[in-house]
Amino acid sequence: QVQLVESGGGLVQAGGSLRLSCAASGRTFSSYAMGWFRQAPGKEREFVAAITVSGGTTYYADSVKGRFTISRDRAKNTVYLQMNSLKPEDTAVYYCAAASYGSSWTLHLARTYDSWGQGTQVTVSE
Repeated sequence: QVQLVESGGGLVQAGGSLRLSCAASGRTFSSYAMGWFRQAPGKEREFVAAITVSGGTTYYADSVKGRFTISRDRAKNTVYLQMNSLKPEDTAVYYCAAASYGSSWTLHLARTYDSWGQGTQVTVSE
């Protein structure tokens, strides 16, 4: 498995931006599809975005499409989530995850992912 550590969370006002980072170590990062999920208090974990092994294809939840961008840097073994035009409803703990196998049919499902980070808190104030 790959070890994942998220960073970049914090408190931001509505309309602001944050960039989350997920640093990977262990087994070959470049062979994993990567995803971001989030979980708000009292709610289930939900899919946010995913990127394929090659980085050539990305997927987004409808709620973040056009505002968030996922990317990966193979040289740095890092995946990013750029979050713009943040809304209070984006407040959650954000988790990075790695999948050995995945496709357009499965990368939005939490059970697809083998490894998870510890999460980073994002709080968006009014």
